[in-house]
Amino acid sequence: MLRISELKLPLDHPADALPAAIAHRLGVGPDDLLRWSVWKRAHDARKKTAILKVYIVDAEVKDEAAVLTRLSGDPHVRPTPHTAYRHVATAPPPGGPRPVVIGAGPCGLFAGLILAEMGFRPIILDRGKVVRERTKDTWGLWRRGELNPESNVQFGEGGAGTFSDGKLYSQIKDPRFLGRKVLTEFVAAGAPPEILTEAHPHIGTFRLVTMVESLRAKIESLGGEYRWQHRVTDIELDRGLDGVRRVRGVHLQTGEFLEADQVVLAVGHSSRDTFQMLHDRGVHVEAKPFSIGFRIEHPQSWIDRALFGPCAGHPDLGAAAYSLSHHCANGRTVYSFCMCPGGTVVAATSEPNRVVTNGMSQYSRNERNANSGFVVGISPADYPSDHPLAGVELQRELESRAFVAGGGDYHAPGQLVGDFLAGRASTALGSVTPSYRPGVRPTDLAAIMPGYVVEAMREALPVFGRRIPRYDDPEAVLTGVETRTSSPVRITRGADFQSLNVRGLFPAGEGAGYAGGILSAAVDGIKVAEAVARASVGEAVAA
Repeated sequence: MLRISELKLPLDHPADALPAAIAHRLGVGPDDLLRWSVWKRAHDARKKTAILKVYIVDAEVKDEAAVLTRLSGDPHVRPTPHTAYRHVATAPPPGGPRPVVIGAGPCGLFAGLILAEMGFRPIILDRGKVVRERTKDTWGLWRRGELNPESNVQFGEGGAGTFSDGKLYSQIKDPRFLGRKVLTEFVAAGAPPEILTEAHPHIGTFRLVTMVESLRAKIESLGGEYRWQHRVTDIELDRGLDGVRRVRGVHLQTGEFLEADQVVLAVGHSSRDTFQMLHDRGVHVEAKPFSIGFRIEHPQSWIDRALFGPCAGHPDLGAAAYSLSHHCANGRTVYSFCMCPGGTVVAATSEPNRVVTNGMSQYSRNERNANSGFVVGISPADYPSDHPLAGVELQRELESRAFVAGGGDYHAPGQLVGDFLAGRASTALGSVTPSYRPGVRPTDLAAIMPGYVVEAMREALPVFGRRIPRYDDPEAVLTGVETRTSSPVRITRGADFQSLNVRGLFPAGEGAGYAGGILSAAVDGIKVAEAVARASVGEAVAA
């Protein structure tokens, strides 16, 4: 098979135009093209009056060698790579402790799945509840202002990604096509088959719920075991004759001790008590950069018209998404984060008396507003101290300020963009209705954030308005605060995926500082599961 990339056709091209374009691109006759399939499909909207579809396709021709020789200098025609996933090991006969995975988000889910497929019968612990019970608790905060600190947007089956846009793309390097394994498993679990071919696939919250249930059933059928509402409160370590500390098990809030020689830490970016426990036990933890800011909302129709022009509303385009970045005069970078077309801003706190925002959308992306994180990058130099958990301290401070500014009942503080730019508090909202629930109270968001963040945002808004008309419209709405963009810590690991100073402890995913988003977290879960398997059978980790 041959893989052809950068194959461009008009947005409304007829179905027979694609095979004709493939044959033309390869310089073969129609009868020489034996079969073909779409690998990826995207669109190029840089010219709004002439939007193009862009394909990557796999094709089989009668004389592949001759075509490759003739097009040897063309980087867009190459042999199709092998993308099927292969397991790296098989579990030895049962006898010792089973591997333990802490966390049932995307990383823990795929670490558990791969271990189960290799016969290791993992035990997966999660402090939260199964996804449908968790959904009820989450709605309790959104509808009634009632927070369950152990079952919410952050904690429970599916992790934080369950209540998100469900984006399934990433910019990570993936030479082994592990992302394809993730997408294939998602389709088998009930995701739309189009996620295999769309360049920027997404699922949405409601479909993610049924998918994680299906994947849980598969893991259990392979010998894996889930234990819900089992929060890990401590880890048991000992020091061998060689002076090296090793994991011996985990303590649970139930009072139970679970013996384990290999523990995968897939705890997510909001497990602050776990970070503290690890630091107290001497596990190597360090502060890392993350970003802080607000959510910004516009009517989706504004974004569609700005990006798609006369093609706005075309069924093949769907709701328009954007990605923006600006490097400011004060050295800060302002950028859009986790953009949710046709979605809603959601209450995402996991701790009492704090307000946190995030974005969510369904597969249809048909809600009235577009929303995105509007955030500024910060580094450990900005934190209140040089303590490894100082980033957590900063997050908590900002979230507490937002709680107070929103009225102390989980309403979020909000402000019109025009008022924010003018440096005055908002006293009422305008034509753009914010989607956050329990609700939004107008105020002065600048009083919550550090001055350098506000300065950078006020510089970036007009810049973004020149790139996307009406982005800085005075009646667009900012809602605060966005603080859980990524983990504020890194639980540092070595080339073997184990903690730098504790053998058998495998930091993984977003909470450990090694992923950002559903797909990258799931891929990291696969890599860590492979490292656990290799360690179990005494093999070195492949580079």
